[in-house]
Amino acid sequence: MAKKKVVPADELEFEDELEQEESKISKGQKELDTIEEIKEKLVKIGNKRGFLLQEEILEAFKHIDLTDDEFDDLMDEFRKEDIDIDIEEDEDEEDDFEFDSEDEEDEEATEFEKMEKVKEAVTDEVKTTDPVKMYFADIGKYDLLKADEEVELAKRIEKGEEAELRIRIGEEEEGDEFLVFDGTQARNEMVVANLRLVVSIAKRYLNRGLSFLDLIEEGNLGLMKAVEKFDYTRGLKFSTYATWWIRQAITRAIADQARTIRIPVHMIETINKVSRAQRQLVQVLGRDPTSEEISEQLEGTMSPEKIRNIQRIAVEPISLETPIGEEGDSNIGDFVEDESSVTPVEYVNDVSLVEQVYEIMQETLTDREDKVIRMRYGLDGNEPMTLEEVGQEFNVTRERVRQIQAKAIRKMRSPSRFKKLKEFY
Repeated sequence: MAKKKVVPADELEFEDELEQEESKISKGQKELDTIEEIKEKLVKIGNKRGFLLQEEILEAFKHIDLTDDEFDDLMDEFRKEDIDIDIEEDEDEEDDFEFDSEDEEDEEATEFEKMEKVKEAVTDEVKTTDPVKMYFADIGKYDLLKADEEVELAKRIEKGEEAELRIRIGEEEEGDEFLVFDGTQARNEMVVANLRLVVSIAKRYLNRGLSFLDLIEEGNLGLMKAVEKFDYTRGLKFSTYATWWIRQAITRAIADQARTIRIPVHMIETINKVSRAQRQLVQVLGRDPTSEEISEQLEGTMSPEKIRNIQRIAVEPISLETPIGEEGDSNIGDFVEDESSVTPVEYVNDVSLVEQVYEIMQETLTDREDKVIRMRYGLDGNEPMTLEEVGQEFNVTRERVRQIQAKAIRKMRSPSRFKKLKEFY
């Protein structure tokens, strides 16, 4: 079992700083730190401890979408400062997969034992279906990589990329085609050897709107991106580097796909924080807490008004076709008022008004005036027409159409005609 580094409580400065920053942000006192400011804080804490937890890095940059180059620069900065990056493992995940290539248990385990470890680690917590079990059986067949094996594969990938570039620019050398093929093989080996890392990380994001297999699929895309971007010369363990990309891929997929209405990644983190505080208070109070009580639980980092807004955002939309009742013969849509619909009385009144207007038009207007009014206002169920369109229909100018329309309206507005419509208003 990989050992977890214990961080003394008095050294968890970064978490305190984050809470203070969030408090200021919620009160509108200052904007989020820039990448450079966050980097300086991390380096300061890392120099004091000698290492940083990856959870701290993820938390620090949850409001910022780092580019590939910015992330690589960040890792370079930590390497120059001799700051180790450690993956913090959850205490309640003792049955999780092992990724330390030097772990004696992993080195001595048989292929069968590895496969069983994969199955047991997930089936203890997750109700699996047959496709999931089959997937675990497949990934259990691949050996975990040691540090020197990761470097060797990375070198083969690098040589393959260099050979592919030479072929593209027309400077192909003997053996380049084999190097390209070998680099592709090395890339595949690196991916399949770390599939269990993806499963381990995906487990932590269950019940957030995506199925377990979807989480694994998105994590695998992040893993492939990590293999593509990994630079062995930086001195990082591949599992440390890949964890960042896998989590980024999964959290972004949850934000983009889990809800009907997309919520930004940083807002999802805020919703989760409020939800955790709410669950804790329900257990203590035995009832749903108020927004003021949740604010107090969060030590004032969020105002009650902000918490109410977050709770409104967090509400999951439901379909109007959702069946309700014991027999399910009704749906929610049957009980939702359509505010745009008219009542039977209003409908009859509208029909009578239209009939009366048509009658007045026939009594008052000439055939030409009647047709112009109908075309201009779409009275026959058609779309209203412009002056130019009506003019083309009658082969007259726009100004002439406007004059005919104005004359017709003056006729209809006469007191004798208006009396017939007065009862409708």
